[in-house]
Amino acid sequence: MNLQQKDFEITLNNILITGGAGFIGSHLAERLLADGHRITIIDDLSTGRYSNIAHLEGRDGVEIIIDTVLNETLMEELIRRSDRVFHLASAVGVKLIMEQPVKTIETIFGGTDIVLRYCTRYRKRVLIPSTSEVYGKGTTVPFQEDDDVLTGATSKHRWAYACAKALDEFLALAHWRETRLPVAIVRLFNTVGPRQTGQYGMVVPRFVQSALKNEPLVVYGDGQQTRCFGHVTDVVEGLAHVLETPTCFGQVINLGSDREVSIDELARLTVELTGSQSEIHYVSYSEAYGEGFEDMRRRVPSLEKAARLLNYHPTRDLQAIIKDVAAELKTQVSGEQQRSKSGSSN
Repeated sequence: MNLQQKDFEITLNNILITGGAGFIGSHLAERLLADGHRITIIDDLSTGRYSNIAHLEGRDGVEIIIDTVLNETLMEELIRRSDRVFHLASAVGVKLIMEQPVKTIETIFGGTDIVLRYCTRYRKRVLIPSTSEVYGKGTTVPFQEDDDVLTGATSKHRWAYACAKALDEFLALAHWRETRLPVAIVRLFNTVGPRQTGQYGMVVPRFVQSALKNEPLVVYGDGQQTRCFGHVTDVVEGLAHVLETPTCFGQVINLGSDREVSIDELARLTVELTGSQSEIHYVSYSEAYGEGFEDMRRRVPSLEKAARLLNYHPTRDLQAIIKDVAAELKTQVSGEQQRSKSGSSN
């Protein structure tokens, strides 16, 4: 991402990252450490993985705590001694949302409420990530931050995630209006890259993993639904500057890529770039997720606001994303094979 034209003053800080063992959180921790900040990571490893941050354990300026953001006493202390808070702890993935809707709602809103209350008390800058899911069934493309939103019926629990995140946004903006809490909201659009797991339904690692094994790539629906995939390195570069940009406070900002691709095209490109023999299979949404699931045909962000406030311009395309994910998965497979050989020889 090109940020050279905008000067950002870097002040070394104590930074708290909730959900810091997650896919995005671990990349953000590395990015902020590179600037010399001191980092505290809290994660209960419910969806994050210790392996994402194992290489940070024991480094100067890094503290790792395995606990939940719902531990209010602990969170108060961690926020009190931090300068910046990146609240990335959340339920993630469509699969988890469909299977555990109660946990989804409780984890998202309960954690955010605790974080915002103590950031307000101690006057800490805080970033609240939201999601493109908030736009729901919106048909005005590209999605702009002030667009009206339309979600499905409450009987369709696929929308529990979107509504919980929208409530996060309302609460964050209420704190901004009432006390001028320096809070910024970032709506993320399909962030992908190394360390992301397909365990919770994320399509790119799921496709790449299947392709490397020459197994069928399963496309839900007719595959003509479109998404925009942003490389985690680009997204994290944007996130790292939000809390250092006061004009972002009290704002909702889209972050990701605006390069649109259908899921069918994504599957075919994955097969091509990995040299796979995989076939593409189509499965209905009801078969994949059961009753209560609805999907959106297009989801494309307007990045005008991010460009204006942060000079944010994503630089890595979908080919680079697929290649990076494939390279990491190949390394993992190679490592597992080596460990297996070593174990069998003992």
